Amino acid sequence: MSISLSEIEAAAGRIAGHVLRTPVLEISPGVFLKLEQLQHAGSFKVRGAFNRVLSAPAVPAAGVIAASGGNHGMAVAWVARALGLRAEIFVPTVTSPVKVAWLGALGAHVTQTGAVYAEAAEAASKRAAETGALEVHAFDQREVVAGQGTLGLELLEQTGGVDTVLVAVGGGGLISGVAAAIGASRVVAVEPELIPTLHAALEAGRPVRVSVSGVAADALGASQVGALPFAVLGSSGVRSVLVSDEAIVEGRRALWGEHRVAAEHSGAAAFAALASGVYVPEEGERVAVVVCGSNTDLSTLT
Repeated sequence: MSISLSEIEAAAGRIAGHVLRTPVLEISPGVFLKLEQLQHAGSFKVRGAFNRVLSAPAVPAAGVIAASGGNHGMAVAWVARALGLRAEIFVPTVTSPVKVAWLGALGAHVTQTGAVYAEAAEAASKRAAETGALEVHAFDQREVVAGQGTLGLELLEQTGGVDTVLVAVGGGGLISGVAAAIGASRVVAVEPELIPTLHAALEAGRPVRVSVSGVAADALGASQVGALPFAVLGSSGVRSVLVSDEAIVEGRRALWGEHRVAAEHSGAAAFAALASGVYVPEEGERVAVVVCGSNTDLSTLT
């Protein structure tokens, strides 16, 4: 099972005009930040959400439904508002109050249930079966993964090509989409030490459940990598590195303090690998870091 380049190119055409072409910042020679935290709803997630909804033959009267740690839910709510649809979002109790408030502001019907994302996802699937709403999965649907892959195509165009792209991983939708778009050999997975979903799956040879905790748990808090992302990545030779919560916190501070880039902890995770020395580029290597989200309490940046 894989995602084809043609699927990603089709997604790019489908969502054009609905999503932003987010900027790239070259912070030192050959080192780029892809500022996806400036995307609609504050994260890359609207790419996959728009592609999923716009790919559907029809959307039921019940609208769309999703489970989320926050960012995916906000993306689905944004898409629903833009297209005049009803949105119902299930989030776990770990979701930050800021994200819950923003979900409400976007007009979504919000249910907070379960301690972790997996429990909210179970509740959302049950509700979708009852209502007939179109389910938009956070990371384990073809249309969602293909939509996220459009970021990779955009990045290559903007930079003129890079050797390596550092991508934070939760359920694996973004990294599998980017890998399908530009080649897994160019992609490095960055995961919190406390939520090593892809790292553990690569070691085990299959998706396995991990415990969920730490500063990035509200956005990278999938209990295991998705079946589709693992099918794309499992035998691809993709590299995975782990970063500590302390490195993520310091990376987030550095993004703001040195570059005035406001990111949530998950959005700073990939940069943390570079800033902490967990990932050290070779001489002359061109590296891009995806800053994937900005839905955070801005008072905590300093």
